[in-house]
This record gives sequence, structure tokens and C-alpha cells, in this order.
Amino acid sequence: NSEIEEIFSTDLVPGDVMVIPLNGTIMPCDAVLINGTCIVNESMLTGESVPVTKTNLPNPSVDVKGIGDELYNPETHKRHTLFCGTTVIQTRFYTGELVKAIVVRTGFSTSKGQLVRSILYPKPTDFKLYRDAYLFLLCLVAVAGIGFIYTIINSILNEVQVGVIIIESLDIITITVPPALPAAMTAGIVYAQRRLKKIGIFCISPQRINICGQLNLVCFDKTGTLTEDGLDLWGIQRVENARFLSPEENVCNEMLVKSQFVACLATCHSLTKIEGVLSGDPLDLKMFEAIGWILEEATEEETALHNRIMPTVVRPPKQLLPESTPAGNQEMELFELPAIYEIGIVRQFPFSSALQRMSVVARVLGDKKMDAYMKGAPEVIASLCKPETVPVDFQNVLEDFTKQGFRVIALAHRKLESKLTWHKVQNISRDAIENNMDFMGLIIMQNKLKQETPAVLEDLHKANIRTVMVTGDNMLTAVSVARDCGMILPQDKVIIAEALPPKDGKVAKINWHYADSLTQCSHPSAIASEAIPVKLVHDSLEDLQMTRYHFAMNGKSFSVILEHFQDLVPKLMLHGTVFARMAPDQKTQLIEALQNVDYFVGMCGDGANDCGALKRAHGGISLSELEASVASPFTSKTPSISCVPNLIREGRAALITSFCELALFSIVTYSLDHFIISILISNMLVLFFSDFHNCAFYSLV
Repeated sequence: NSEIEEIFSTDLVPGDVMVIPLNGTIMPCDAVLINGTCIVNESMLTGESVPVTKTNLPNPSVDVKGIGDELYNPETHKRHTLFCGTTVIQTRFYTGELVKAIVVRTGFSTSKGQLVRSILYPKPTDFKLYRDAYLFLLCLVAVAGIGFIYTIINSILNEVQVGVIIIESLDIITITVPPALPAAMTAGIVYAQRRLKKIGIFCISPQRINICGQLNLVCFDKTGTLTEDGLDLWGIQRVENARFLSPEENVCNEMLVKSQFVACLATCHSLTKIEGVLSGDPLDLKMFEAIGWILEEATEEETALHNRIMPTVVRPPKQLLPESTPAGNQEMELFELPAIYEIGIVRQFPFSSALQRMSVVARVLGDKKMDAYMKGAPEVIASLCKPETVPVDFQNVLEDFTKQGFRVIALAHRKLESKLTWHKVQNISRDAIENNMDFMGLIIMQNKLKQETPAVLEDLHKANIRTVMVTGDNMLTAVSVARDCGMILPQDKVIIAEALPPKDGKVAKINWHYADSLTQCSHPSAIASEAIPVKLVHDSLEDLQMTRYHFAMNGKSFSVILEHFQDLVPKLMLHGTVFARMAPDQKTQLIEALQNVDYFVGMCGDGANDCGALKRAHGGISLSELEASVASPFTSKTPSISCVPNLIREGRAALITSFCELALFSIVTYSLDHFIISILISNMLVLFFSDFHNCAFYSLV
């Protein structure tokens, strides 16, 4: 009845309608937006602090075909769902309506709830050292038993007093299995923890230091861990008369300011201003910053007054516009008008990962016809353009860039018919706009590796420690970064496993493709499962020249394989190197699957989406001091992966110290006659070993 009641967030139940405050809030539950739009920071779930625009759920009753068919699903309707734990930065409303959402999930049922549950109640980490330590202590008890019997017999033969026999015999047992053993073992860990602190690695679970000495596989997040946080614009390659021009670095110049190419960069994005600062997808942000234009949005009062009529306007700075000089004695005012060059964004079709593109309808101030601009995956954009506008060498140019590890985005444009009015555009379907376009060219983006990344990965490979990439990013980008940083060598082949779930009575199946063929065509050549080599890595020097194979897959395929192809999981875990588009819970499942094939797994990440995996791994290292550091046993002050070898090195030193303490503390005291001297010697040895960095005392022992 349009009445608003204030209640505690703990009393919310699915079905409640909640009002989202104008100045934003932290979501206490999962809710679906039914009125207005919101700008949300989802870094809690995705790890990338990119403001995302959420729109209201479309009404299925508008489309007669949709009635009864489509059900709400948080995954498929992600664009309309406000997730628990995410921050609503700003809300937008029209004609005075409130921004409303319906509660769909609460508590542990929400995405954040599942993440918190995985942190609070992780599966216990079973470490072989501690199991073997108990066996070793049992062996020591057996040795002590032999010494006990020997002492009694020897003392009786030497006619020693009964009281002395009892004291000496029992003394042998307490020397061999010393009560101070746990304290002595802790000494080594304390020294290791102190040294880790000196190199900027903080530890909240000291027992994990020993476990880090056993790590033989390390999983790395990509964005912010192996690479820098954002993408940089490397250059553009425009198309004129269906031919590629030579690549250009500078987009911000007077020659291009009024071109359709720059107009597409200026309008085709989902950027918004939050408290006067431009925010949005980093990729869109880099493109917009490269052209140096200005974006102006209508205020809330204007949108409320005009009911969506006020568009977002973009315009170039005055210094980029060519100066117009009046001819003769004509009035100045007439010549000042054309110098104002503004483009209004009339309608936006947001980016869809399923469609792999986004588009906008825009109008240049003073033009009668509107323009449609589109950007997205090059293959998809090219397929929606007129064939005569796409260059003949398009595939070759695209392949050259993707093989070099660049991220390539294509642009397209078309003039809309003059009969398309403002109001018609607001109701037109996406398909009616996104066809028969003119291909304009490519934008080449570069995701730079962190300076330390290649050297650290090379060190790990030399130490026979396997490296795996697990990321929420695109598959091809992940594979190219894996090649760039040396995780996959140039001569190695990458096989992409694409698993399809059961559908329409058909059973689940897996398609295998070479990663290289994905860049060449939209329908890559399939590999028969029999052709995939059983022996994927060389076991001897004779096989050294053999090509090594790596498996790569996305999160959806990974889930299908876990559910329907259990027998393939060990093989994929042994040779899988790139796992792309992985959700937070899938990262945790991957860690568990790797542990099931007897790997000691380390995980290095920086986002809240890595929390579950960091907690589940034998050694989790967070490069951020935010949410990830709460779940992770180790946090590094320096935000680079150079901390990983340091941690493994200290872990190995601490592990050897623990072995030495188990053996030396007991055996030395058992062997030496005098109790006090033996305690002093063994303690000196313990301190010497625990402060010894390089584990080079195998020879000493």
C-alpha cells in the first residue's frame, strides 16, 4: 500500500520489497531490482572494484512468448540482481519513483553467505608431517623400551640399588620422548615467522609455515597478481575503403576529432559520474581517457522532470576543435554555432557476455539522423557488418595481435533511418540496431605483466614447482598472458576443453579444441578425444623434444566435468594450466580437486573472490590487505608474487628444522650419558638449525 516501514535487516525474508536509499547502502541480502537503476561496486564478489550499472528486471508480460517460459535466475539475470555484501554507490530514478527491489535470498543462501561459510568452516587440512610425527614418536617409544630393558638388565648385573634402577630406567623413557618436544618444535616456527615478518610477509597461522615447505603447485590469480590491475591502450588500427591503415598510437588529435571512430569511443561505453569522478569498466575508462573528451550527465532533478528525455552528453575539449574563422564582415554568432560539437547518448544496450558486444544509439547536435555504434569481440562484430566493409586480411591481422597477447576490440557504425524518432528508439529491439553495420577498425589493448612475474615463475619451474592460472577473465586473454609470463612455453600446445551440460535429452559431452584455432575462426576445428596424447609430458631426456600439452577450460566447463566426467578429473588436474571465467566457489573446488591428486597446493590472490580458495589451499598468500587477508594464512606487504619463493624457502627451512628437532632432540639426548649436557647440546643444535636459511645442512647431518 505504498507504506514504508523500517525493520532490521535480520528480519528480511524472500518476497519482501525493499527501498534502496538514494545515497546508497551495503546490501544485506540478494535482491532483484524492479524499479530504477543502481550503480554497484561488486569487488566483494568479483575482486575487481569496477562500478556496475544494474537495471530493473524487464517485465516478461510485455513479450507474449515469454509468459510462463522464463523464470528468474540470479546467474542469468545478473544485470538486474543486487548481491549481498556489495555496495550500492548511487541510485537513479525517474519521475519521482522510488528505487525498489524484491528480496530473493538471505543468510547463508546468498552468494556472500556461501563465501563466508567456506571461510568459517573449511575442510580440515590434513598434513602428512603431523601424521608421520605420531608414527615417529611411536618408534621412539619402541627405542625407549629397548633402552629401558637394557638399563634394567645392565643395572641388575652390576648389582645397583633398586631405587636407582627405577629412576635411571624411567629417565631413559623421558629423555627419548621428551615432554619439551612441542616447545622445541615451536622455536623453529617462531624463528621462521620472525624472518618472514622482516621481508614483509605476515602470518596468522604459524603451523602453515611448515606446510609451505611441501608446496609443489601454486595457483595464481591473473588480474592484479600476475598482471597490472588495468589495461592500457596500445594503439588503434582504422579501416578505410575496406583496407587496414597502419597502426596509430595517438587517438587524441585534431585530425580524428570528428571521425566516426572517435565518436564510437566517446559514446559506446557504460561510464558514469559518481561524485564528479568518472567511473566504470577499466577498459571503457582507458578508451575514454585516450580521446580526452568530457562527459556530462543530467542531474537527478532534470531526469525526474523530463522523464528520461535528458541524455548523457559527450564533447571534445575546445583545444581539439578546429577554429572557425568568419568570412568577411558576417556576424560572429553564426559561425560560433557549428563549433559546438556535442554527441548525446540516446539509448544504450549494455555489454552482454553471451552476445560479446555492446551498442549505443547517439545523435550529433544538429544532425537529423541518429547513429548506431557497436563494439565487442572482433569475430562477432565482423559477422554483423556488411561483408564488403570488412578487410580481406581481417583474420590474419587479428591473429597477429592475439598471438602477441593483446586484447583486441572491434568497432562498427551505421547511420539510422531518419524515420527513427527519439521515442521509437527507446522501444526498438537490440537486433534491429545491431545489423548491416560498417566495420571501422580495431582497438588494441595491452594487459601489462608485473615486472617480477616472469622471473618468479621461472624460479618456480626450476624448482619443479608447477604453476596454474585461475582467473575470472576471458579464456583467450588468460592463455595469452600465460604464454607471455612463461607459464606456457612458446612450443607448447594448449587444448581447450569445452564441456556441455545435458540438454533436451542429450547427454553431457566434451569438445576439444586447440587454443590457436579459436582465434582463427568462430567454429574451431575439433580434436577427437583419441587424438589427445595419453602421455602429455616428457618423462625422460629422449622425450624432451616432444611437444608438451596444457589443458585450459572455463568455469562452466569445469563444473560440468566435475559433475558428469569424474574419471577425467585427475588427468585434467595433472595437466590443466589455465582455468578462466572461474567463480569464487569454483576456485575453491579447483583447489580441492588438485589436493585430491596429492598436490600440496599454494594459492596467491588479491581479491575477495579468492577468499575461499586462499583458505582451502595448504598455503594461501594474499597480496591485498582487504577481505582476502582475513581468510588467508599469509599476507604480503609487497603486492607482487615475489613473496611466493620467499615463503616456500622459509617453509622448507622450517620443515627441515622440525625434522631435525624430532630426531636430534630425542636421539642426541638418548645417546649422551649426562642429562644436563645433552639438553644444552640439543638446544644449541635446534637454535642453529632453526636460524639456518638455506637448508644446506643435509651434509652437516
